[in-house]
Amino acid sequence: MHFSPVSTGFFKQQKNLRKWGAPTVADLDQDGWPDVLLNEHGFGVRVIWNNAGTYSDAQDLLMGDSHGTSVADFDRDGLLEVIVARGGGSGKNARNSIIYRVGKDRTFTRIEDFPEPLLKMRGRTVQFADLDHDGTADLLNFAFPSLGTRGDSENYLYRNAGDGTLALAGRLQAKVRGDGQRTLITDIDQDGRQDLLLYGHGPISLHRGNGDFQFSEVTAQRLPEAYTHVTSALELDFDNDGDFDIVLSRAHGFESGDTFYDAETQVFGFYARRGGFAFDLESGDLLQLVNYQSPWPHKQLYLGESAYKLPLPGETHSGKTLNLVNSDSLGWPDMRERQGLHAGYIGNRTWRIGGDIWSPTSGVVKGITKKPGLGDATSKEPPANVLLENRDGVFVDVSAEKGLGAGLNSTGVVVADFDNDGYQDLVFIQRGNLISAIHGEVFLNQGGERFARAESHNVASGDLGAWGLGGIALDFNKDGKQDVLFGNERGKWHLHENATDNGNRSLTIDVAGPVLGDVSSDVSGGTVLDGLVKVTACGNRQIRRVGESGAGYERGFNRYLHFGLGDCVGPVQVDASWTNGRGNSRVIDGENLQGNFTYVLQEQSAN
Repeated sequence: MHFSPVSTGFFKQQKNLRKWGAPTVADLDQDGWPDVLLNEHGFGVRVIWNNAGTYSDAQDLLMGDSHGTSVADFDRDGLLEVIVARGGGSGKNARNSIIYRVGKDRTFTRIEDFPEPLLKMRGRTVQFADLDHDGTADLLNFAFPSLGTRGDSENYLYRNAGDGTLALAGRLQAKVRGDGQRTLITDIDQDGRQDLLLYGHGPISLHRGNGDFQFSEVTAQRLPEAYTHVTSALELDFDNDGDFDIVLSRAHGFESGDTFYDAETQVFGFYARRGGFAFDLESGDLLQLVNYQSPWPHKQLYLGESAYKLPLPGETHSGKTLNLVNSDSLGWPDMRERQGLHAGYIGNRTWRIGGDIWSPTSGVVKGITKKPGLGDATSKEPPANVLLENRDGVFVDVSAEKGLGAGLNSTGVVVADFDNDGYQDLVFIQRGNLISAIHGEVFLNQGGERFARAESHNVASGDLGAWGLGGIALDFNKDGKQDVLFGNERGKWHLHENATDNGNRSLTIDVAGPVLGDVSSDVSGGTVLDGLVKVTACGNRQIRRVGESGAGYERGFNRYLHFGLGDCVGPVQVDASWTNGRGNSRVIDGENLQGNFTYVLQEQSAN
């Protein structure tokens, strides 16, 4: 198993920026190539267009504070729409989500608010889904809880009214805190209704769909534990028994005052928030500050005993790398009245950096010749990732026995059949330690029996001062292999092409192909979102859902469903079932399966 980093197009040159969630994948312009929406948190939502296997420079869609994104043709006009959840300015600027219509010429048109607008909130999660199974896309629109709600749910459910609008249908009665709006849409008991798993740093909760936008919490009855510190939750059928299992990635975040030091590279990293801090660092005449970041309005840098405000060149949203000279930074201020980072040379080859800050502040300093006399990062045991096997609608924790019991501090998980052997594998994105390369952890599925850790896979990134976030799988160049796209918080986006060459075949099912003309007259007679496609080949059966979320805030609409076939040469049975009750069945003859084959489901095959 081997991946190669892509360094062309958008990925050739990026800035170190804050991120939100995971990428959202959809063929927005319907040209047959998967495009990607990226969220540079606090800066804006951007799209990178796929130009036949090469991604363009980023096009800005919406500037400012935004969070989740989701894609569907909710108004059935043949064009896809993108909804963006806007942040609420820490509760001081509640706003509603914005919807854009995407033209096939790559233009975006903002859709006016409905007569009854989407509610204003501190927006977090938006996910299109056909919750009432009428063939149209409804909406989950979940908010960070506001103080004024006094504990009432702000997890709003919107029904597609069928006239180009979305109407409030109810609320998911789930009490969440912090980042607990992250949501996995799945089906725990194969009754055809979507069920919802909500997760975050607090305890997860599972809600079984009853129909008509009603849900019942079944956490205690269906889960072995209300896991905490969950960073992503994805469904998969790891043992190919026909039902959906669940994998959870888990991690501890940094705590204020955490520091890291590597004596070999002489690199020091720090993280602080909501209080005072000071670090004395031995580096000589020069202080080499790398990727210093602190969100507005506390990003300013002050030098020496006078706390001189250092002008920062250019925009200040991205990380700053600066060389500070001792003669310009002598002494340390008696009073630190302004929030931001202070730096001063205090003699004997030693610098002091610190401050009184509120916003999360981080950075790296190079050339530190002696380990600072500080405590290391908070020594918490990293939590183990979790594999939950579905046994008749009740989940059993099989993590340890399946080879996933080690603690890893994983900030995201990506599910796909990376080696095309017919079983879904796992890539865990790692948090890292600010001062060294972030290496992913790849676990290959051993025929549904267990997972084995892969070595020398090359899923890694070298962003100093950053930590891992969320990712997604896609076949960006349509070579029949699943690639990995992930982001680093306060770092860059990284696309790794799957360069594995083991001779295995694959089958890609296009559920909204250009043969149909547009996405509103697709194979289902309605939306294909939440449709299930099953492939049976050489005795092995696999299942995939249309619509995936890598971090729980967003939901993509990747029309290309990927199935590894191993050395199977067919025939292949394809069975699709859609939320409106219709279905498709086809047999693909072995003579049509040449290498990595794409098959377009066609409307006339509906039964």
